[in-house]
Amino acid sequence: MSEIPRNNTGLSGEYFVAAELYRRGWSVGMTIGNAKAVDLFAEKDERIVPIQVKAIYKKKNVGWPLMEMSIKNDCFYIFVNLNVDKMESPDYYICTSNETKEKVKQYETRGIVKLSLLDSSEFKNNWEKLEKSEKT
Repeated sequence: MSEIPRNNTGLSGEYFVAAELYRRGWSVGMTIGNAKAVDLFAEKDERIVPIQVKAIYKKKNVGWPLMEMSIKNDCFYIFVNLNVDKMESPDYYICTSNETKEKVKQYETRGIVKLSLLDSSEFKNNWEKLEKSEKT
């Protein structure tokens, strides 16, 4: 089985999230590059939602590296497990910035959001959070 090169995991996650949002009726603007403020802007019904995407390519990776101090306020975080090892559709975990801050396990030099902390209906495939977000 062919694996996604590790340096393409993040971009793959962004494209999968954009495709899922389009499928759900959102318009999506992607920001491409290394020095960007957010990964995506989603727009629907006069509502614009900034989105950060974090991706891992298989469940074995346990979670997503993320430093607590880098979490942006008023931004949704969508954590993606690409499921390359199972060749299944990706899993999506949708969090507000506050929920993301609560889920980060911060160490001195690194932080992680563990998959096991998001694997519930409150987060997994809960696209309703975006629908309920306030208009900006």
